[in-house]
Amino acid sequence: MELKGKTIGFAVTGSHCTYAEVFPEVVRLVSMDVNVIPIFSNTVLQVSTRFGEAGEWAKNIEEVTGNKAITTLPEAEPLGPSKKLDCLVIAPCTGNSLSRLANAATDSSVLMAAKSTLRNDRPVVLAISTNDGLGLNLYNIAKLINMKNIFLVPFGQDAPHVKMNSLVSLMRLIPETCEAALEKRQLQPVLIERWREERP
Repeated sequence: MELKGKTIGFAVTGSHCTYAEVFPEVVRLVSMDVNVIPIFSNTVLQVSTRFGEAGEWAKNIEEVTGNKAITTLPEAEPLGPSKKLDCLVIAPCTGNSLSRLANAATDSSVLMAAKSTLRNDRPVVLAISTNDGLGLNLYNIAKLINMKNIFLVPFGQDAPHVKMNSLVSLMRLIPETCEAALEKRQLQPVLIERWREERP
């Protein structure tokens, strides 16, 4: 399904090391005439790391989308009754967010946006980034991939020889995954050799 003219929520959680991969996909969606609504977790706004100062990436995303971000539970809740979003992307989706979503916890703007979107029988696309994807979070990934209207950006081990439990989605497949999700399809293959994708 063509994304032009769609309204997509783009929720960002605290996997700071993947922001540089995620940001170009926000730009690409905007270039496809998608109305992108930014949604940020507290970690994105409040935590500085070697990958950027607190709020830096959030500001960049707001600027490129031209939309003010949703950052609180009260701001995210109306997404349900308004049916504003055609699709929600959570990218990166941390292991912590995976766990809370899989167990129906709604304690952040991102998770409220997910709940609101699912309530409307609309797709939620997860671009995972977690160091324990093949550890404790494997159960949550399996649970979510079997849930109605949850779709995963194809993912795999990003550094199997040094971080054997780490799983990360291939962020450049976010738009294609959204297109498939709007047709109620999971983009295939969902399991990829991600570490090979990054080799020169």
